Amino acid sequence: MGICTSSGTIGHSLSYGKADAVVVLSESATLGDAAATAIGNLIRRSEGIPSGIEFAEGIEGLKGLVIIIHDRMGLWGDVKIYETSQSC
Repeated sequence: MGICTSSGTIGHSLSYGKADAVVVLSESATLGDAAATAIGNLIRRSEGIPSGIEFAEGIEGLKGLVIIIHDRMGLWGDVKIYETSQSC
């Protein structure tokens, strides 16, 4: 199992996309890293989330995906979101 993240706004790596985070769950870390980078490069605006998900669906071996850009988020696959309590 691999969990990999790519970002076009955080970190020093070169990215052609603008996603704040693309998180990929996959059968292997190598596949996850490549997929996160490729999908991240596709996301330039929040309107690109559906096309990133569609691209991910075509990659055999991916288990789930989270795309975050600005105030929008897209999910696909075996991903669960849980509400957490906030303490002041």
